[in-house]
Amino acid sequence: MRLDKFLKVSRLIKRRTLAKEVAGQGRITVNGNPGKASTVLSIGDEIVIKFAQTVVTIEVTSLKDTTKKGEAENLYKVISEEEVN
Repeated sequence: MRLDKFLKVSRLIKRRTLAKEVAGQGRITVNGNPGKASTVLSIGDEIVIKFAQTVVTIEVTSLKDTTKKGEAENLYKVISEEEVN
């Protein structure tokens, strides 16, 4: 599954176009490498997302094309969440 689609389906980022923009700005890494919107994810991949004041590290635990709001958190496991100044 593509990175931008995963971020939308998992509800980590609200819209797919926004996920593409964030990846294009170099604020996402996948397994230590810069993540592009088209990066193909696998179960077990580690994703680091730099939001405005927070850096979130997650591990992909499941890949689904669609999911309900309550089940979206089951697609990933939060490894760490750090505040950045």
